[in-house]
Amino acid sequence: MVKELVDCQNEYWEFVRLLRSNPQVQGGFIDQVNITKEQQIKYMTNHAQFYRICLVDKIPAGFVGVIGDDIRVCTDPSFQKRGVGKFMIEEIMKEFPSAFAKVKIENEASLKLFESCGFTKQFYILKK
Repeated sequence: MVKELVDCQNEYWEFVRLLRSNPQVQGGFIDQVNITKEQQIKYMTNHAQFYRICLVDKIPAGFVGVIGDDIRVCTDPSFQKRGVGKFMIEEIMKEFPSAFAKVKIENEASLKLFESCGFTKQFYILKK
């Protein structure tokens, strides 16, 4: 299994949108929204330079990005539990060493993932 991070070129924008909107992963995000193609194009036009796509044997397996030092990471369910998330976080931290992650307290999988990458928990109460 060969893993690599590549720039988020517009050929991957729809992959990111569909993965972000996938019901199997959507619950892990703080903001749970369905993103339209138009919204995705507008967002990625302004932010794609901060995102990377993880390819596993040349197949898109997930994305990772850092916006305002906040890490956004998502692994396609068919690639979970294969080291893809850890690989993405470890690689993006080389580029953005001061980045942090906001993780929902009930998202045990993400908490374990970030802890396995050396992150420590700090609790904050966010108001809606």
